[in-house]
Amino acid sequence: MNVTQNVPLQPYNSFGIVAKAHSLVRIRSEEDAKTAQQDLKNCPEGHCVLGGGSNLVITGDVKPRVLKVEISGKRLVTETDKAWIVEVGAGENWHECVTWTLDQGFPGLENMALIPGSVGASPVQNIGAYGVELQDRFDSLDALDLLTGQVFSLNAAQCAFGYRDSIFKHASSGPNGLGLAGRALILRVRFALPKLWKPVLGYLDLERKMAETGIAQPSARQIYDWVCEIRRHKLPDPKVLGNAGSFFKNPTVTPEQCADIIARDPKVVHYPMPDGTIKLAAGWLIDACGWKGKSVGNAAVYEKQALVLVNRGGATGGEVVTLAKAIQTSVYERFGIRLEPEPVVI
Repeated sequence: MNVTQNVPLQPYNSFGIVAKAHSLVRIRSEEDAKTAQQDLKNCPEGHCVLGGGSNLVITGDVKPRVLKVEISGKRLVTETDKAWIVEVGAGENWHECVTWTLDQGFPGLENMALIPGSVGASPVQNIGAYGVELQDRFDSLDALDLLTGQVFSLNAAQCAFGYRDSIFKHASSGPNGLGLAGRALILRVRFALPKLWKPVLGYLDLERKMAETGIAQPSARQIYDWVCEIRRHKLPDPKVLGNAGSFFKNPTVTPEQCADIIARDPKVVHYPMPDGTIKLAAGWLIDACGWKGKSVGNAAVYEKQALVLVNRGGATGGEVVTLAKAIQTSVYERFGIRLEPEPVVI
C-alpha cells in the first residue's frame, strides 16, 4: 500500500479550497481497502473517506488519514423480470455512471444526471433530483467495516434512507448502535433499473421542457438531455467556479406551517410530499432574504441560483462556513425555518 504525505487537496474537492492531507492512500480495490484498514491501527489521528469531493468543505489541512476511494468498474450483474441489476465501483464518477447505464439501454437514473460526485457517495447522501432519489433505484451495496476489517452487504431497508440521509451519516450510539458514519467504506453499489420504465416528470422545469418541445412522452434519453441542459443553465461548472452543488437541503414543514408562510409570502415555491408534509425550495427562501450574489470574503452566493455557494477564487473553508451560517440566521429570522447544510465540513 502506497501512502503519500502532504498531498494537495485542491484538485480533490469541488469547492477548490486550498488544503493538504497530512497522509493520503488511494484505494483502487477491495484488497487495497483491507490493507488500508489494517494500517489504520497505526494512525492515532483517525481517518476520513474521500470520494469525488463534491460534498465537502475543507476548513484547514487534514490531519486524519485520507482514504481516497478510486475503485472502478461497471457491469450488469443479473436481471429479473422487473429490473436490470447493475453494479458500479464506488470510485466511478456518478454522471458517467448515469450516461453508461443509458448507453446500455438501462433507464432509471436519468433524472439524476450531472449530479457531481462519486458512485460510492451516492447512497451516503441518498442523492436525488427532479423527483427521483437514489433509494428509488437502489438494490444493495458492499462495504468494508473499518473497525473489524469485514466486508458486508446492505439492502435498501438496512441503509435507512431518508431525505438526503442514510445510516452512513449517523454515528453509532453504542455497542449495538446502527450508525455507520466513519465506519463503513463503500466498495460497490448495485442499482435495480426498471424494465417497466415510466418517466418521472413532476417538476416544474421538466414540465416547461415538455411545453417548449411539445414532447408529451419523452424517452429516458430525452429526460437526461433536458436535465443536463437545466442543470448547466442553473449551476456553475465546478471546474470553472468552485462549488459543492446545492448547499442546503430543501426543508419540509407541516401544511399549517406552509399555509402561514404562504399568507406572508404567496410566491413561496413548495411541493406536497407523499407523507403529507410540504417541501419548500431552500433556494427561494435564500433568494427572498436577498442573498443572491452576496459574499463573505471570496465565498459567495451564486448569482443564478441562491442554493449554490461558490468560490470566487481563493475562498477558504472558513469563509464558506461563515457565509452559510449567516444565510441560516437570515432565513430563520424571516421564516422560522432552520436550513440544514448538505456538505460535510472537515
